[in-house]
Amino acid sequence: MNSKKTQGQVLFSFTGRPAFSQALPLALQHVVAMIVGCVTPAIIVAGAVDGGGMSDGDKVILIQAALVFSALSTFIQLFPIGKKWKLGIGSGLPMIMGVSFAYVPTMQAIAQDYGVATILGSQIVGGVIAMVMGLLAKKLRVLFPPLITGTVVFTIGLSLYPTAINYMAGGVGSANYGSWKNWMVALFTLAVVTILNHFGKGIWKLSSILIGIAAGYIVAGFFGMLEFESVSAAAVFQLPKLMYFGIDFNISACVAMGILFAINSIQAIGDYSATTIGAMDRTPKDKELQDGIFGYGLSNIIGALFGGLPTATYSQNVGIITTTKVINRWVIGLAAGVLGLAGLVPKFSALLTTIPQCVLGGATISVFASIAMTGMKLISSVKMDYRNSSIVGLAAALGMGISQASAALATFPEWVTTIFGKSPVVLATIIAVFLNIILPKSDVMNKELE
Repeated sequence: MNSKKTQGQVLFSFTGRPAFSQALPLALQHVVAMIVGCVTPAIIVAGAVDGGGMSDGDKVILIQAALVFSALSTFIQLFPIGKKWKLGIGSGLPMIMGVSFAYVPTMQAIAQDYGVATILGSQIVGGVIAMVMGLLAKKLRVLFPPLITGTVVFTIGLSLYPTAINYMAGGVGSANYGSWKNWMVALFTLAVVTILNHFGKGIWKLSSILIGIAAGYIVAGFFGMLEFESVSAAAVFQLPKLMYFGIDFNISACVAMGILFAINSIQAIGDYSATTIGAMDRTPKDKELQDGIFGYGLSNIIGALFGGLPTATYSQNVGIITTTKVINRWVIGLAAGVLGLAGLVPKFSALLTTIPQCVLGGATISVFASIAMTGMKLISSVKMDYRNSSIVGLAAALGMGISQASAALATFPEWVTTIFGKSPVVLATIIAVFLNIILPKSDVMNKELE
């Protein structure tokens, strides 16, 4: 009995090794929550090269590198190097890294004009910028008090809702987008996750997302939604290849990608904060932020040499961690291991990608809601007077509003739309920080009124 209790407690501790039977299902739900999101940017980029002229073999190498180096980036965060050094590599926090959609519009444009080699070259420059941002993390942190961090985390959650809804409807661009079958499977999956979250106990509650996906997958099979052609066509084993695509540098591409890396470095502070606040009941330490962002930059430089596209913290996995409170690094490390294996064994990767998008949407919408509520809790920890309400309201309104109506920026240069019109998180963060700096503090306002 004591042994079981100890094993259960280990799941909620960063260190210590839980039983494999406990760790595996918890790790797999991280994998299924992000595997499609991790692979899709590589597929989009491959389709953008020379009008989709990239060979099937090159596409496989690009996709497998995305998986393998997402795993490597995660391992660096979980098992940091030089934790006692003044500057280490990796945060030592329960974070999962994956290829980020934040870079996709810029990568598409670079791929169309210059090719994959230029993406990877600009990624190296971006990685260097991220490392510098890591060194400045302590100074940057003063710009992110609980009010601003909460606003960023809240906007991250809100920004993911359309993704979940589009997934539930079958995925934008699919032939049966919005069909009743997609919605039926999605809502069934959501119902299973919700019931287990509120009525399940032990491993049933902790693995609610995985069980929900499994149940939805079975139902989807009865509706004929499963396709296995990609599995039969995939190779059995393949290693990433050093400098396969080459490295090329273009000034405009480096500037565009560098800006995105700088912004994602700041956004990572929100994800680190959401994880520690939501699952560890504390805020991240300055050194954890510094080493985490520095490691994020270094892992992207290494990944670029093997064709791995830019990685960043994955907000949906932050949501899983804050929902389950399972922060054990061996659980998350096992998820990274499965992710790496999926890259080395393309058939396994292809099997995971057969999960219909409606199933993923039904399972992850509650996760995205958890992220938004984590941000809301953080915001509510601060006195919500007129000043603070204005900061949160204007940042969220402009960030979400402009991203939902990005055509409003049509007369601006394309890079403006790419940076400010695609991600509500970027604009909301900038606005919240700016307003927090220029608006008079509440006590100053009160004195002026007197």
